[in-house]
Amino acid sequence: MPGQLMVESGGGKDFPAKLTGQVIVCSVIAACGGLMFGYDIGISGGVTGMDDFLEKFFPTVYEKKHRSREDNYCKFDNQTLQLFTSSLYLAAIVASFMASLLCKTFGRKPVIQVASVFFFFGAILNAAARDLAMLIAGRIFLGAGVGFGNQAVPLFISEIAPARYRGGLNICFQLLITIGIVMANIVNFLTAKVHPYGWRISLGGAAGPAIILLIGSTLISETPTSLIERGKKEEGIAVLKKIRGVDNVEDEYREVVAATELAKKIENPFRNLMKRSSRPQLVCGTIFQIFQQFTGINVVMFYAPLLFQTMGLGSDAALISTVITDSVNVIATSIAICFVDKCGRRKLLIQAAGQMLIAQCVMGGILTAQLKATNVMPKSSAMTVLVFIIIFVAGFAWSWGPLGWLIASEIYPLETRSAGFFFAVSMNMFCTFIIAQAFLTMLCHMRAAIFFFFAAWILVMGLFAIFILPETKGVPIDEMNERVWKKHWFWKRYHQ
Repeated sequence: MPGQLMVESGGGKDFPAKLTGQVIVCSVIAACGGLMFGYDIGISGGVTGMDDFLEKFFPTVYEKKHRSREDNYCKFDNQTLQLFTSSLYLAAIVASFMASLLCKTFGRKPVIQVASVFFFFGAILNAAARDLAMLIAGRIFLGAGVGFGNQAVPLFISEIAPARYRGGLNICFQLLITIGIVMANIVNFLTAKVHPYGWRISLGGAAGPAIILLIGSTLISETPTSLIERGKKEEGIAVLKKIRGVDNVEDEYREVVAATELAKKIENPFRNLMKRSSRPQLVCGTIFQIFQQFTGINVVMFYAPLLFQTMGLGSDAALISTVITDSVNVIATSIAICFVDKCGRRKLLIQAAGQMLIAQCVMGGILTAQLKATNVMPKSSAMTVLVFIIIFVAGFAWSWGPLGWLIASEIYPLETRSAGFFFAVSMNMFCTFIIAQAFLTMLCHMRAAIFFFFAAWILVMGLFAIFILPETKGVPIDEMNERVWKKHWFWKRYHQ
């Protein structure tokens, strides 16, 4: 709670700090970058199921959708339709690289503000789209916003948060993603009945989160680490006192200064990231993003309405089911905020891997038995699949979803932090692109076996969490090398 004094142990010294209202407000405002990202994830899946949208931009898909005996698994298989969803993530990869350089040069706050501007213009372009080229152009602007926001926001929160509360505060970013998804699906449910331009309202609504972030970002303080890194030491120590709620910040200040001095000696952080001593963070931060996306979560998030329609639910029922699923996503992410700094990262990851593995196998088994090429799946079976989708989403939402951003943002030393987090963000966007671009085609060819494909990945990542991933709970961000990587049974060999 605000006003509660805590002491962080770093290098044998105590860092007095309170969980101040300033830190909470800054974290929540910055996390609105997640609101933008989540709104887009939710809105794209719903819009691609709207007949007015399909008829205007994807008439071939519209015709296939309404053929009475079209293969259930293939009715939405269209590369151009998938490009509408996935093009954003290619743009985000390029944007996150630019953002990693700008974060270091100009600070985290300006990059967050630029993200909101890109996202605003992308929303306007999409809402006003007259042809497919204009629609994709809007998606590229949105991708730039996502790339800038996803690069800067988790770093911002990890650098201002006291170590003891860093996990919960950082997960605010993922919580806002889930809230954005719910908002988007509610909007989709309402606009689906507005003909013929309901899809324009849905896509244009993305401007709302962008405006919230742009206005809110004027109220937040730059991180002390970024200020000190850029030579603004007096301003940095003033902000440090402000966000910690105490005057005795000399020990923490000296540690940040030491980290920034070491970082200045690194001429090329990307080249330094390739050194043997940086390999543990690079491998864990990057491979985590692969695992996160290959759980199959974005199959549910992007294409839930289409998936439910494939199972025989009508358009309205499909959207309602999606809203229910996404509401569970919000609740489960809130659970992560409460427990991540108490239970630790690894326990949540291991438990959830088992939960998601069971859910994927059950869903695959039911669909294999019940959903054939042209039949309508029994409602009872469809509802059972919905229940296990909820179980799957809940497991992801309190573990692999939020912790992907948290762990990648807290494990790197300052000299490679921005560059390392770029690799994490870009890998996340690249894998998201692959899933978004390939899923409907995979569904057409692999049918229900696609769920077993994702289950195999979940098994591998569960073993990764058990044996390879270290625990980072409660460790000050600039103490990770000494207290985590150099003591881990496997990764310590890279520091010898």
